[in-house]
Amino acid sequence: MNPKTNSLPMRELIEQSLSRRSFVHILTSGACVAALTELDVHASAPETRKTSQMFQFRSIPPSIEDRVVVPEGYTAEVLYRWGDPINGESPAFQPNASNSADEQEKQAGMGHDGMEFFPLPGFDPNERGLLAINHEYTDQILLFADGIEPLPPQPMPMEKVRKSIASHGVSIVEIAKQKDGRWQVVKSPRARRITADTPMSLAGPAKEKLGTEARGTVNNCAAGRTPWGTYLTCEENFQGVFGTNASGFQPTTAQKAYGLSAEGFFYTINQKKVPGYRWWEQLPRFDLSQPNNDSERFGYVVEIDPYDPTSKPVKRTALGRFRHENSELTVAPDGRVVVYMGDDEMDQHVYKFVSEGKWDPTSKAGTGVLETSGLLDKGTLYAARFNADGTGTWLELAPGVNNIPRKSSPTDTEGFDAADIAIHSRMAAKIAGATPMDRPEWLAVHPETKEVYVTLTNNKSRHATDAANPRAKNIFGHIVRWKETNDDATSTGFKWQIFVLAGNPKNADSTNHGNTKGDFFACPDGLKFDASGVLWIQTDMSSSVMGKEGYAELGHNMMLAADPITGETRRFLTGPRGCEITGNAMTPDRKTMFVNIQHPGEPADDLSDPNMPLKVSSWPDGPNGGRPRSATIVIRKQDGGFIGS
Repeated sequence: MNPKTNSLPMRELIEQSLSRRSFVHILTSGACVAALTELDVHASAPETRKTSQMFQFRSIPPSIEDRVVVPEGYTAEVLYRWGDPINGESPAFQPNASNSADEQEKQAGMGHDGMEFFPLPGFDPNERGLLAINHEYTDQILLFADGIEPLPPQPMPMEKVRKSIASHGVSIVEIAKQKDGRWQVVKSPRARRITADTPMSLAGPAKEKLGTEARGTVNNCAAGRTPWGTYLTCEENFQGVFGTNASGFQPTTAQKAYGLSAEGFFYTINQKKVPGYRWWEQLPRFDLSQPNNDSERFGYVVEIDPYDPTSKPVKRTALGRFRHENSELTVAPDGRVVVYMGDDEMDQHVYKFVSEGKWDPTSKAGTGVLETSGLLDKGTLYAARFNADGTGTWLELAPGVNNIPRKSSPTDTEGFDAADIAIHSRMAAKIAGATPMDRPEWLAVHPETKEVYVTLTNNKSRHATDAANPRAKNIFGHIVRWKETNDDATSTGFKWQIFVLAGNPKNADSTNHGNTKGDFFACPDGLKFDASGVLWIQTDMSSSVMGKEGYAELGHNMMLAADPITGETRRFLTGPRGCEITGNAMTPDRKTMFVNIQHPGEPADDLSDPNMPLKVSSWPDGPNGGRPRSATIVIRKQDGGFIGS
């Protein structure tokens, strides 16, 4: 991109203090990348497009078809769907959703989201490994053969509560490449499901108030990994599984800050709010009226050893409590571990954690053993302030710092101690003066330059704009990037710029036209660099807006490759009806890519029909299947080349 003729908003201002050459110099040597298709996936007719220095596949057009589409020369197959057995054998999925709770505990959960691939010692890492896959949430109507019946005031039966609980969490499955090149789930002693009922440990500052034990992980959105070989799963919209039937219940100020309410996640049926989960009707720990409810034990990053099925997951409370999207971990020059995180809600913040200790790469490297040195338990949590001049500051969240009042006594309800910072991170960040952002979701760190990117999906309610969030009623979203001072992730200063404003550059609405180069998109969400420096962007347009004014030309949600040097974006994959594209993992040779298709068939009003489950989508099983299913797909290039080439 020529910054003189294709300047982004504020680019001229920012470039006074940020050298574009230093921002991307390491990429100019040119990198080759890799490529993609699916089951009921068809290659698209190519568009003529000048090839990029970083990727060579031909862009595909937007799609409104009920299938996954990938570029010419690529294939994609379905690997692991909701209800598929974790051992690749049994129990089989019942198309009418009649599987029991006990069976669901041995099957893939719903809502496939973030994931990571872990090579297995002793095997070719490009042909066998473990996939750790998040299951974000359940469609409470499609999950059961008869939907959410019976409706309140009758309680949800315990069997349904148990099945819903078993559909959240994480899958660990072993996958292997077969002789014909296809991948499949295989029987493995490492396979397991981690659910909303799995025993866990609480570590870090919050354990001083909440104890050292917790149970379950929920609403597992995006993910991350550590250099010592463990998986980081992130709890996002945990507030939805809590509620109460207690008359007159009013949430506390602290509960309101996290969106906790009597109804939790709800459907609107006949103009009435009908709670979707209703776990609290059977389990008091989800009942907000109970003084010992577990709501403060959720909203964390959970560390899991994917290699040891007997290991106990650990909630790392020092990384803060909020609606976590992903956890992007990098190692600073001095060996300290830094974790970047976003809080996925309108007007929330970007965070980072800097460990107190240093990682020794010769100690337990890549083995998956849970660290006991406290690397993720002791350190400093920061929230970001983006200044109008293109500089930024990491604001320390600690008692007595940045206007955060120190607790004067154990009974002081206004002040903070270390445990309060961990449990009420949102409140501390607001007091400190962090910048409210347009739904900060995934963050990604470039493998060479160490520049950091964050997707800001949208914010239809924003009124007061600022430099980092320049659009009022931001319906299409944008991406911001920054460089830490001295290229040191532990620094408290950085310089930032807007990488792209999503949306069509030809949009007549001047407040929401985009400045994308190449293929335009909306609502960026998933974000990940591959080893060659290609930035993969995944979108999450809501089903309520897809096909409507301003969005019709975009078709379904998609995945694009972006060149950080030129800013070019090129459409690589489009999904079936009603889905979100999320999750991105590759084998080390970059010749196999794993992507998740979440909630295909989601209606515009979120209200599925148990009597007509295929009304919106029949993906991935087709018209003879019972209902649409979230699934992991495998993408390969037919000639065996790199993904993106």
